Amino acid sequence: MNVIDLNCDMGESFGTYTIGQDDEVITLVSSVNIACGFHGGDPDVMDHTVELAKQYKVRVGAHPGFPNLLGFGRWNMDIPPKTLTNIIIYQIGALDIFCKKNDVIMQHVKPHGNLNNMADSDTGIATSIVEAVQSINPDLPLYVKPNSELERISKEKGHPYVLELYADRAYNSDMTLVSRRQEGAVITDPHKVAENVVRMVKEKRITSITGENIKIEGQSICVHGDTQSALEMIKHIHQELNKENIQIL
Repeated sequence: MNVIDLNCDMGESFGTYTIGQDDEVITLVSSVNIACGFHGGDPDVMDHTVELAKQYKVRVGAHPGFPNLLGFGRWNMDIPPKTLTNIIIYQIGALDIFCKKNDVIMQHVKPHGNLNNMADSDTGIATSIVEAVQSINPDLPLYVKPNSELERISKEKGHPYVLELYADRAYNSDMTLVSRRQEGAVITDPHKVAENVVRMVKEKRITSITGENIKIEGQSICVHGDTQSALEMIKHIHQELNKENIQIL
């Protein structure tokens, strides 16, 4: 039987603003990446999301992003390396306190939004991310995109990592994600998303936005919690994976 980790970004609500359907989605995934207050999330939301993860026996990861609440962490930022490292450490530490409060062990770190996207090609940003996590826990895995600088730096520094694929995002031929500014970058059709996941797991392939057939490999697949159809997408993913005898673990 094939197995795959299905992860979702969540805990991104803030104050009176609700983003995503976390209480329903968390029952259907195996890992969650919880926002740490800089691009989304707040202390109450972090605490609640960790509590939910414990209740449903879901693995918890920190989801640090740029200090860009207005842009939801999806604007590029130019931050000095030491400051960026400390910003990431600060966010991981904030979530870890809520993990300790709820007697939950943090399992991974996944950079959010454009912090993650810029680390595809920016060696300095990738290095800041890896060094931040290593300074806290050298055994704490990073979720990284295949063929990215973040993967290369993790490997170079001997830091554990998990290759992550995206169910609801279109790919370029170099395995980077298509910019959200481009039409077709975000896939919202639950049937199409489920088809993508099955193909990723069974055939280890994906079709790029320009039609190339790309070989791709990963141990975890992400669905973005802020996508409006996220809950329906994850339900369809479950249905199709069950048909193919693929287990979510």
